[in-house]
Amino acid sequence: MGNKRFHLAGHDWGGSIAWGLADRHSERIASLTILSRPHPNAFNRALQIEDGDQAHRSRHHKAFLEPGAADIVLADDARWLREAVGGQRRAAIRHRGASCRARQQAGHGSRACLVSRARAIRGPLGPIRVPTLYIWGDADDTVGRIAADGTRDFIAAPYRFEVLRASGILPPTRRPIGSAKLMLEHIRTHPA
Repeated sequence: MGNKRFHLAGHDWGGSIAWGLADRHSERIASLTILSRPHPNAFNRALQIEDGDQAHRSRHHKAFLEPGAADIVLADDARWLREAVGGQRRAAIRHRGASCRARQQAGHGSRACLVSRARAIRGPLGPIRVPTLYIWGDADDTVGRIAADGTRDFIAAPYRFEVLRASGILPPTRRPIGSAKLMLEHIRTHPA
């Protein structure tokens, strides 16, 4: 049982974690599907570009790493989060805020809400050696096209990049049929 391969999918911050797992345990992963989160090396490279586009899009990340961030983020019905991110993500933020409040009341607090602290994949990863599908929404206000396009530079296996129009950071919610179709096709192409 310990050597069976599996298909791994990750979305947003969970995608960051999935990239790290694929880097460290490629022999166990039959295929990788990432939604909305570019390869960490591509993301970090885009952050360094002088025009500041990706840095501007990612300005909320640093705030999540501060001590006491959960209390600040969730105060006043997650007002800070709504104002910091805004735009197309308001419904997702309301949902995430309600989910975080429920977890806080159950005693899980910031551990469950601030996944970005666990997103410690800031250092460079090696090339990904797993068949990879990367789904990115062209209306994503947190990840720019440079970081999305740059992901291909860090894949050393079959790679497919799909852009879903007007889905933003939430392809599984905004374009559920398109996202599921792409994922299932990818899994069928690369059986475990």
